[in-house]
Amino acid sequence: MPVLRSGKSLPLTRTRRPAVITALLAALALVLTLPGAASAAQVPDRGTAYMGMGVLKHDGRGGKPGGISVQAVQTEGVDVSSHQGNVAWQTLWNSGVRWAYVKATEGTYYKNTYFAQQYNGSYNVGMIRGSYHFATPDTTSGATQADYFVNNGGGWSRDGRTLPGALDIEWNPYGATCYGKTQSGMVTWIRDFVNRYKYRTGRDPVIYTATSWWKQCTGNYGGFASTNPLWVARYASTVGELPAGWGYYTMWQYTSSGPTVGDHNHFNGDYSRVQALANG
Repeated sequence: MPVLRSGKSLPLTRTRRPAVITALLAALALVLTLPGAASAAQVPDRGTAYMGMGVLKHDGRGGKPGGISVQAVQTEGVDVSSHQGNVAWQTLWNSGVRWAYVKATEGTYYKNTYFAQQYNGSYNVGMIRGSYHFATPDTTSGATQADYFVNNGGGWSRDGRTLPGALDIEWNPYGATCYGKTQSGMVTWIRDFVNRYKYRTGRDPVIYTATSWWKQCTGNYGGFASTNPLWVARYASTVGELPAGWGYYTMWQYTSSGPTVGDHNHFNGDYSRVQALANG
């Protein structure tokens, strides 16, 4: 019978080794089931966000009707980003699309590599077009991002064919839903952006958002309704509830599965109303 000397441990025998391996595998399985362990690999690269990216995930499709002012005539529009690449603008024009928004920037670190084809291409077929900025309030200040936007395609001119810039403020695809900000902190960030944009361009920017996000991350703040046109995201047959303060929407992103380009929008009025927004 072997004697165990002081300071020595028993070797891993054939009967002990499987138990140790089993324990390690069980621990690994537990780690992989912890919240966020599997999702870390699913976080997209910075710069790849686009308007409405989180709508289906968080709001889904459908929704309750709301007593919202909708004009009898709606004018069709689209929004695009680098995901669409070179866009078939003539096809869209022929289908009845008359206005477009193009992603210009994100944070202070990304510029749309297809911006020229998309922004100029929509204009060249006759559309009224504008550009939008995907906000990342966790990276730099609102004023800093407004400057970056204006300096890289987000400006405005009174040519009758250019819409005011749009602030895309929605779910954070890279981390915490509200970008780590309190509700009051988020309102301050948005205010800094819109004030700086107006100072640089003379126009109040459009605010694009979803009602559920706005409620969660701003506390359903209503203070921008008197100055900033609302572009609301809701993939349903009715627009549903709007964020506080706005009695009507200016634009409504109603689907992400349209023909030619997925993201389609209604402008709340006929073509003359689109022109009026462009002219300021």
